[in-house]
Amino acid sequence: MSSPGISGVGGYAPKTRIPAEEFSESWGQFEGSGIESTAVLDADEDSITMAYEAARRALDVADTDGPEIKSLAFATTMPPMAEAEISVHLSELFDLPDDASLRFYTGSTRVGLQALVETLTDARPTPALIVAADCPKGAPDDSLGQAAGAGAAAFVITEDGPVQVRDHATYAESYQGTRFRPTGRERTEQLDITEFDREAFTTTIAAAIEQLTVKTERVDVAAIQAPDGALPYRAGKVAGIDPSAIEDVALVHDIGDTGAASVPLSLARALSTGNDTVLTAAFGSGAVSEAAVFGQSRERPVPTDLSLEGATEITYAEYLRQHGEITSGAPDGGGAYVSVPAWKRTLTQRYRLEAGRCPNCDTLNFPPRGACSNCHDLVEYDNVQLEPTGTVEAVTVISQGGAPPEFIEQQARTGDYIVAIVAIDGPDSGSASIPTQIVEAEPGTIDIGDRVAFTIRRIYVQEGVIRYGMKFRPEQD
Repeated sequence: MSSPGISGVGGYAPKTRIPAEEFSESWGQFEGSGIESTAVLDADEDSITMAYEAARRALDVADTDGPEIKSLAFATTMPPMAEAEISVHLSELFDLPDDASLRFYTGSTRVGLQALVETLTDARPTPALIVAADCPKGAPDDSLGQAAGAGAAAFVITEDGPVQVRDHATYAESYQGTRFRPTGRERTEQLDITEFDREAFTTTIAAAIEQLTVKTERVDVAAIQAPDGALPYRAGKVAGIDPSAIEDVALVHDIGDTGAASVPLSLARALSTGNDTVLTAAFGSGAVSEAAVFGQSRERPVPTDLSLEGATEITYAEYLRQHGEITSGAPDGGGAYVSVPAWKRTLTQRYRLEAGRCPNCDTLNFPPRGACSNCHDLVEYDNVQLEPTGTVEAVTVISQGGAPPEFIEQQARTGDYIVAIVAIDGPDSGSASIPTQIVEAEPGTIDIGDRVAFTIRRIYVQEGVIRYGMKFRPEQD
């Protein structure tokens, strides 16, 4: 009898990095023990946009389309909205069926591993998509804030997938105050009682691992929750795990503490490098720890696509600006007003590049409304989906004072940004042109004729609602 298993893995981390030395120079010391750099969100990124990037990669390598997915689980400690069904955003982005089961996990850094294990062991409908995306935030001068990074991991689950759960266990013991985010606050806090924090982490992690029937000496590597670059090794020592088994798959040293995505990301790396048996252990303040052992066959390794490399280093001043710590925020009033109902009516275009083909002249029109851009007839368009790639036809740079009101805060946080006319590729021939922002590229690096690829980012916030939509980035080779 077949069992559900992982059939595709995706991973993503923002391309911007801040070196640990930048904190040391500004504060006199760096509190993120064992961390060399942390990944920093762009001004238009959050847990939803990172989840999209990781999930897109997982679906592609698993050769699975969104409409095939029967259940979705999304895990994060930092949802973009405090009260909203966040998983429905991903459902819309990937065109999941209306009856797909949606689950949202939050409130603990262990929920990324919890969502994955529960999907694999609780007979959830398959194919399933599990995504953990997180971007913790602490005070600029404390260990949580200085260690905070960002990243996402995604897993496609199918019947008889090549990676399966061989064992799992949980352990709970009351250790209040080690990590918490009070109601209405954006920043995570802790009592910062060093020995108490270490005891809570190492005791519960080791106790969960001890309950496993698979012994630590039989695993190849260990993906351990990483609030910093030291605690995973302390917990591993108590549990009898060789430090090299943790270091081989640890990402915390390069991208920082990724909260609920910490263990899923390390698991993704472990699977991408062909390890047969992977021990995972996640910690949630309170305290609850979850441990699981994943196994894959060498004859049938799971396909993976991880985009975790950094591309740009920033200074501490740039870091504060990019985080919005020293900007004034969006201006009152002004800007292009689009009501929420009107925005909803265009989601298929903004999220999935749905265009219209003119039945008279075969021209692609995007968005598919009004008169045809070529023959100028008012027609009933045939729906088509454009490819997620295109070619730059014109390009300019928006500097301070040049941004529309709804993009002033983004410009203040990121500096100059690129706007281009992109001819989006048609499904078989032709193209449709549209103005759009180009991300992950410095001004002056994009030219006419360059190839770009579709992504999802935050557009702006209006009426308190975050508007997500298409942007483009340089196409990867």
